[in-house]
Amino acid sequence: MTHPATLPELQARYGERYRWLLLLAVMVGTMASIMSSTIINVAVPDMSRHFTLGQERAQWVASGFMIAMTVSMLTTPWLLARYGYRRTYAGTMWVLLVGSVIGGLSNDFSLVLAARVTEGLAAGVVLPIPAIIILRAFEPHEQGRAGGIFGMGVVLAPAIGPSVGGLLVDWFGWRSIFFMVVPFCLASLWLAQRFVPTIMSGSTSATRAGGKLDWPGLLLASAGTLCLLNGLVQLHAGPTVPAVLLLAGAAAALIGFVAWQRRLGRAMAQGGDAPLMNLALYDHRAFAMGSIVAFIYGMALFGSTYLLPIYMRLGLELSASHVGTILLPAGLVLAITIPLVGRLADRQPTYLLVSIGLALLATSFALMGVVGLTGSLWVLAALAIVGRMGLGFILPSLNSGSLRGLHKDLIPQGSSAINFVRTLGGAVGVSVCGIVLEWRLAAYSDSLSTPASSPARLAAFNESFALLAVLCALALAAAWQLRPGPPQNKGG
Repeated sequence: MTHPATLPELQARYGERYRWLLLLAVMVGTMASIMSSTIINVAVPDMSRHFTLGQERAQWVASGFMIAMTVSMLTTPWLLARYGYRRTYAGTMWVLLVGSVIGGLSNDFSLVLAARVTEGLAAGVVLPIPAIIILRAFEPHEQGRAGGIFGMGVVLAPAIGPSVGGLLVDWFGWRSIFFMVVPFCLASLWLAQRFVPTIMSGSTSATRAGGKLDWPGLLLASAGTLCLLNGLVQLHAGPTVPAVLLLAGAAAALIGFVAWQRRLGRAMAQGGDAPLMNLALYDHRAFAMGSIVAFIYGMALFGSTYLLPIYMRLGLELSASHVGTILLPAGLVLAITIPLVGRLADRQPTYLLVSIGLALLATSFALMGVVGLTGSLWVLAALAIVGRMGLGFILPSLNSGSLRGLHKDLIPQGSSAINFVRTLGGAVGVSVCGIVLEWRLAAYSDSLSTPASSPARLAAFNESFALLAVLCALALAAAWQLRPGPPQNKGG
């Protein structure tokens, strides 16, 4: 049976409900991508023991995924323009599926790491697509509601995932974590064939004869990201000279990337190929400020997602299933908060909602020190709930508030860029949390191989959480700058 391919055909077949079916289709794939990025943290201790890894090498299971996801996000606008929405979306789901199966079957850590990088490449392409679809398929007065419903569906996966994942790790081992993603990938492929159009309204036809991918820009972005994250690791783990050289290389790659993007931007105005990142985006005040918030917020979000399960497993010595049980109420509260805030996002200013969310998130991190070896786990669960409520205020608001003022031709680039910035912050956050944790453990003469919990170990974790609280406070200062400024020209 041949399924409708173009947007008008799909709208004619499914009527008014089509835009919600389209939202469901991209929601399932995004759930698979987000689940693959976060659920692995529950299995890191078991994987470390299986492959006899130190904390620094085990951290690359998360960091390798983040690096690949960060870089591949920049290719999304080009892929959508060249291959269309359906082929791009379905292709990335196949890549995610293959990476998950290989990771689950691997007996060598290098192959597991390669599978994680493969998963990250696919996830990075998928994540900017929902924001583009929401802004193009829904009217302005519906975008907050659509973003809230989408966010609720997406967070259900990581909300339930750690609980189910913890049980699977206890019962079947760490390999089962990889296979959890497979049903979501298969469902997303079925939905994509039926509901995702080849192109969206306002797009030109996808064609293989389109512009070339900005390979120099992609290589500069990749080199800069790798140098930055390796430099941060070397800054703590090894001699300072290699670390300084790597960080200098990151700075040089950033300067080169900006210069190259400006050059391509000028060439594009005369009919040349598009740059990987259109720097005209940053002429819009809301987008520029939103990008700053997104970077700092990404550091806190992904850093805490990495740190919290390890804190509960290695600091409090809880089983994987206990970790999942403690995090489940917070995940469910997040799933309820997002659609409620999504409705508010259509009426309330972005800066206010994002600021409330960051304040709640900072509070949850700052109070983590009250949980001790003899403290109640209900306190930990309550702090997790406060933090997830904060996320519920931020998630539906930040993207839509940053992208809403952009011209429609800049929306794909804007969604890709702000996701790139947030995820780069996340990759930095995971590395920084790992580095700070090792540093503080060493300062307290403790080690992750210590068989029992200790006040010194908990102090090291608490100081790492204090760092995240400070980061959220910095993001709060930037979020206040999201207040509406003078009207901007369309740009691009």
